[in-house]
Amino acid sequence: MNIETVNASIQTQKEILLNHPLYKKVQNLDDLHRFLESHVYAVWDFMSLLKALQSKLTSTTTPWVPVGNPEIRYLINEIVLAEETDLNRDGKRQSHYEMYIDAMKDCGANVSEIESFLENVISTKNIFVAIKQSDLHPMIKEFLTFTFSVIEEGKPHEIAAAFTFGREDLIPSMFTEILRNFQNNFPDVDLSKLIYYFERHIELDADEHGPMAMQMIEELCGNNENHWDEVKNISIQALDTRIGLWNAIEELIEMKPELA
Repeated sequence: MNIETVNASIQTQKEILLNHPLYKKVQNLDDLHRFLESHVYAVWDFMSLLKALQSKLTSTTTPWVPVGNPEIRYLINEIVLAEETDLNRDGKRQSHYEMYIDAMKDCGANVSEIESFLENVISTKNIFVAIKQSDLHPMIKEFLTFTFSVIEEGKPHEIAAAFTFGREDLIPSMFTEILRNFQNNFPDVDLSKLIYYFERHIELDADEHGPMAMQMIEELCGNNENHWDEVKNISIQALDTRIGLWNAIEELIEMKPELA
């Protein structure tokens, strides 16, 4: 098995995501707010996948000792550098999550729910308890539970699969579609920070992080067919839960008038 085989096995899920009806449902600023207020959880938990990889594949404790493959260490640290301390639109250092939060605030979206959720994560010291106690849509809970279950299982190649095929490999095409709709639907609203965030992801993921992540998968699996099989299975599950996230956001947008 190889990268091409894994890609072939997830093609159906990728097509569903790239052609999901959610994109056309974001028709006004309220819809955009609802999208951002749910999607932010995927922006946040992505960082946990990345930091789990850094913890597993590099040395993050003292006393320092060399860990694993230097090529993989470089790939992970290079991605962490950009995701955790990138330059924002104003030329200041921020994580991509913090950029997203600022963009949400700039266009009037509510950030209190994600901030309360993170406060509960800290206070409970148990991500699964925090997810269960939250008022999130069941499919968003399922999305987050899958991510942290993969992290807790602790297999580097499976974490890398969720990171690569569930996120990095998909983001450029997916965000291009979202960005196109935003620009068409909201010409009079200042979405400059949000557009910068999406464009930055497209640039980094298509040109740098995507290829780096694919190389990481190849390094971690090598000729181990069992690892490749587990990568395929995790990738399918990752995309299935991403489809669930998109279904949840679509449902929340559609039910919004009933809540008014």
